[in-house]
Parts: sequence; structure tokens; C-alpha cells
Amino acid sequence: MRLFNVLFEWKAALYEKKIAKMQAQGKCPDCNGIGANPLIMHEFAYIDRYDCPGCNGSGLFSDWAKVNGRHS
Repeated sequence: MRLFNVLFEWKAALYEKKIAKMQAQGKCPDCNGIGANPLIMHEFAYIDRYDCPGCNGSGLFSDWAKVNGRHS
């Protein structure tokens, strides 16, 4: 069980580091500031884009912080 706790803490620390980096750049951590994510149904059949649910398609960290309840 201790191994799982260590792995969970390591993954959480990496996520917090990514959030801090994206906050410094002013970009949404979910879509890396693009505002959309690709939806790939099949490798060759269908590629579509949809607005990022984290920032509502703006790509800004401030909008992501509002949606996720974080203080920017």
C-alpha cells in the first residue's frame, strides 16, 4: 500500500507543478492554451475539435481557475 501512496503523491506533485507552470504562462492546463481538444474517433476515420471544458474554449488560466474553483 505504501508504494501506491508514493505513486499517488508523485502524480499529484507533477500535476501541481504543471498547474503552476501554466499559471505563470496564463494558459489553461487542460488544453495547454489552445482552447480546444481534438476528438479522434478512429485513426483514419474522424478527427474533430471541441471546446475545452476546463476553460470553456478561451485557453486562459483565469477562466480555468473559475471553472475549477482555484484562485488565480
